[in-house]
Formats: sequence, C-alpha cells, structure tokens
Amino acid sequence: ECINAEYGGRDTAGLGGKGGPYRLDAGHNVHQLSDAEKDDIPEEVKKAAREMGKREFEKRLKEIQMSEYDSERYDTFFNAVRPQISSLKQLVNGLTAKEGDRVWLK
Repeated sequence: ECINAEYGGRDTAGLGGKGGPYRLDAGHNVHQLSDAEKDDIPEEVKKAAREMGKREFEKRLKEIQMSEYDSERYDTFFNAVRPQISSLKQLVNGLTAKEGDRVWLK
C-alpha cells in the first residue's frame, strides 16, 4: 500500500460527499467527482482538507516511525515495482479462484 498521497484528496476516489479515503484497489464502491464539481469546492475547504490530510499523514508517519524522507524513498521504490505487484496480485487471485473451482468440482 502506498502511504503517501496528494494532500487534500483533490483527485482521490470518494464515496458520496466531496472526496474521501476509499480506494479503487480495495474493492470499495467508489464514485468520482467531475473536474467541474472539484473546481466548485470553496478554496477554504480545499485548504482545510489539505491541512487535515497533512496532519494525518505526519501522524501516521510518526506511528510507523518513518520520516518524510523515508516515505519519499519508499514511494520511489514502491512505484518502481507497482506493475509487478499488480501482476502478482492478479496471478494469486487467479490461482486462488481456480483452487476454489477445484474444491467445488470434487
């Protein structure tokens, strides 16, 4: 899981409301806002969301004893192998599904 994110969630997937913490890759039922809807959000709300996101990000880094530099390095390495991780997840999910099919066929 990539722990770093654009603060304020302007382009993040949201559920209802105006944005939120839900992720497409975690199986959530996600609704995204159009660019016009995003642009319609008052600047003070965007700023407050960015500040809240930054505080929570810093809090999470402290919990896992990671510096902001460490997080940036982690993201660099994670992003370099992201396609391979996705491929492995698909492979494992496919094998798991086939294993379940075999159980049903017995």
